[in-house]
Amino acid sequence: MITETSFVLLGTGTSAGIPVIGCDCPTCTSTDPCDRRTRSGAMLQFVDGDGNARTILLDCPPDHREQSLREKIKRCDAILFTHDHVDHTFGLDEVRRYNALMGSPIEVYADARTRECLERVFRHIFKRHENVNDSFVADLMPRTIEVGKPIDLYGVRFTPLRLLHGRLPVLGFRIDALDASGGIAAQQPSPLPLAYCTDVSAIPPETWPQLRGVRTLVLDMLRYRKHPTHFSLDEALSVAAEVGAHSTVFVHMTHDILHAELAAKLPDGVQLGFDGLRIP
Repeated sequence: MITETSFVLLGTGTSAGIPVIGCDCPTCTSTDPCDRRTRSGAMLQFVDGDGNARTILLDCPPDHREQSLREKIKRCDAILFTHDHVDHTFGLDEVRRYNALMGSPIEVYADARTRECLERVFRHIFKRHENVNDSFVADLMPRTIEVGKPIDLYGVRFTPLRLLHGRLPVLGFRIDALDASGGIAAQQPSPLPLAYCTDVSAIPPETWPQLRGVRTLVLDMLRYRKHPTHFSLDEALSVAAEVGAHSTVFVHMTHDILHAELAAKLPDGVQLGFDGLRIP
């Protein structure tokens, strides 16, 4: 059984990041550190049943280097991608440093569409033999995943969930600890079971059962106004109420959201995420 489990929000901003370039709005000029939001990504850190520290990344945004330095990340045992958009994938080149620190390759899990995009954009990594110079690139092992087919890693099960990001099908993940026999543990270490659902505007009917019973829900909440590819505040609050998690944390926020102003108005059990928030 895993121990010392912690889910960390590495970044909680939307694709432009906060502050937005050239913007003088109250959020972009705020001195509150909670209003500085790098692009969205997260990690699960835990100690496995053999006593080894593990770090699993969820997405790898362009700001990953900054996030890693801030959180003092020194290893990466796997990366799970939600989808292929730039703000969730363009930090992948940075993980080569973990290869050097660990002396081992990193497994990368993505659906077929995202894997194709990664291999095309990061051709210098995945087709290293074609490089003119044999330079220092990441050592990655790509794995294709499918909705509903769990991935078991070091005593933790990650179940890919189908979500809709506008018209684009993307992935969320339900995360559960496993017992010694490889089944879902009856007693889950906090904050598990957890569902990570970023970049979502609709939840398909078949996904709702996978959200039932989670202790922690990390959920997309872009802004107050409706948006075609993300949940608005009212929509996210409705989903939070329907899921009924012990704790719901909103992420992927624009500069429309001033942290202190909205945080004071949220119902019990719902909070705004911020970069570096560690959910124990």
